[in-house]
Amino acid sequence: MSIDTAALIQAFLASQNEAQAGFLAELVRVPSDNPGGDCAPHAQRAQALLAALGLTVEAYPVPDAQLRAVGMISATNLIVRIPLGPGGPTVALNAHGDVVPPGQGWRHDPYGAQVEDDPEHGPVMYGRGVAVSKSDFATYTWAALALLHAQEKGADLRGAIELHFTYDEETGGEIGPALLLAQGLSKPDYALSAGFSYGITSAHNGCLHLAVTVHGKQAHAAMPHTGVDALEAATHILRALYDFRATLAQRRSATPGIDTPGLTVGLIHGGINTNVVPDQVTFRLDRRLIPEEAGLDAEAELRGIIDAAAAQRPGISVSVQTVLQARPLAELPGARPLIEALRTHAAQVFARDIPVHGVPLYTDARHYAQAGIPTVLYGAGPATLMEARGHNSDENLRLDDLRKATKVVALALADLLAP
Repeated sequence: MSIDTAALIQAFLASQNEAQAGFLAELVRVPSDNPGGDCAPHAQRAQALLAALGLTVEAYPVPDAQLRAVGMISATNLIVRIPLGPGGPTVALNAHGDVVPPGQGWRHDPYGAQVEDDPEHGPVMYGRGVAVSKSDFATYTWAALALLHAQEKGADLRGAIELHFTYDEETGGEIGPALLLAQGLSKPDYALSAGFSYGITSAHNGCLHLAVTVHGKQAHAAMPHTGVDALEAATHILRALYDFRATLAQRRSATPGIDTPGLTVGLIHGGINTNVVPDQVTFRLDRRLIPEEAGLDAEAELRGIIDAAAAQRPGISVSVQTVLQARPLAELPGARPLIEALRTHAAQVFARDIPVHGVPLYTDARHYAQAGIPTVLYGAGPATLMEARGHNSDENLRLDDLRKATKVVALALADLLAP
């Protein structure tokens, strides 16, 4: 990449701070809570904003049957294709517009996109999704616009950029990136997924969700011996699962940033009335997988623990349903050019070392990697999810991080797309 290309990119972005922040604010102001899952209105607004920037947007509404399968009401996947020149790679940039519901405890309107001045960090925008990951709608859009501007001014760039804006990350990504790839709507050479500015994520945990239903026999509480207590059996099974945590704690990942597997029971429901022996109890568990683990092995192990514990309670039967099996993300060999381009420019722009690490989350990035596409996560945001208060009250984004991350992404793309 010539120095002129870099200068063109940086000059353009320096003139766009207000426009980029305004674009992000408009996205934050349109609710797209999931669950709830009525996300088509947000996609419609995003499409209009992108079109106003001169970009051609392809919209792909998700069929009703597929929406129902993941518990959503509406979703529309968006693709923007930006050809730059013959002979280079295609790089997909993916961010999700669905967000978790706001919950309680906010100091700011979760849909207000309010900006406050922080004495240390400058302007900070607050709102649900402002960091995870509506911010990267803005990051990736303005990185693409910067490359278009540079090309118009004579920069020699080869290949193409695609913006993939999807709406089901909070339910697993199966009708977002996974569907776009399965339908053959995109076949990129690289993929960049929404992330944070102070580290490049090359690996992350997988996740297994199981729904466990314990079946007993109801009876009057005055004659409990005539029934089979499903709740008592469920507590026995839960005890076995909680004891298994000690075994999981001994398994450590070799990936920096990722520690050990985890197990959490997050939902439980059952019983008929206070004076009735419970005949059925259902609980859902979340088993986090480190990159070294396979989901099928982890599921078989959990089913064995559940079945063994249930067998110790006569009259009890158990059914187990797989709700989600998200594979871990592991770095593919071809990801190095993307990683090094991001790392070089991020170190310069942020004036600090930028680590390449794993995170104990699971994201849509895995769908690209499973399709054999070298994939990493990088975007706008602070060093940790806790600083951004992602999935928490008063979620926020430092606008300086948005500007700097956009510059990093644009310069890294220019490296990859140079002749």
